[in-house]
Amino acid sequence: MRIDDLNDLDAEELAAALRACVDIDSWVAALLGGRPYRDAGALLDLARAHASAWTSAEVLGALADHPRIGERPAGSEAGAAHSAREQAGVDARDTELAERLRAGNLAYEERFGRIYLVRAKGRTGAELLALLEQRLDNDEATELAVTREQLGEIAVLRLVDLLDLDPATVGGPR
Repeated sequence: MRIDDLNDLDAEELAAALRACVDIDSWVAALLGGRPYRDAGALLDLARAHASAWTSAEVLGALADHPRIGERPAGSEAGAAHSAREQAGVDARDTELAERLRAGNLAYEERFGRIYLVRAKGRTGAELLALLEQRLDNDEATELAVTREQLGEIAVLRLVDLLDLDPATVGGPR
């Protein structure tokens, strides 16, 4: 979709498209209210700015639409489709990796009381596992900040996909 097409969507259609990127009301409202955008860069800049200001409650609420790394996507239809594409680097046939991810996910959930969220797009299963193992050493405040950052990266990359842009040309998630 071109930026002009996004600008022309009615509010309900655009809100649904934005919620597929991340289901956070303040972010959706800010991006809806920022129209019309002169270009994709202006939209992505606003998206990044609002993502960095999400509250802990907003971040934790948005986790419900994300599957565990290495598991089948859940949540909304659009969100599940995004997750399936993003986790393409996790080889479902690698049973050792799958078991280590499963055990790591459980350890993370036991330690932090929520799912492990990481930007999976462009990363291999081994990279995702290594990040998971590193993050298990974080304290709660650090880990919540990392989760906010990762959720923001996911939302921006999904917005880049919505606009059918090359992430390299827009600076990626930042």
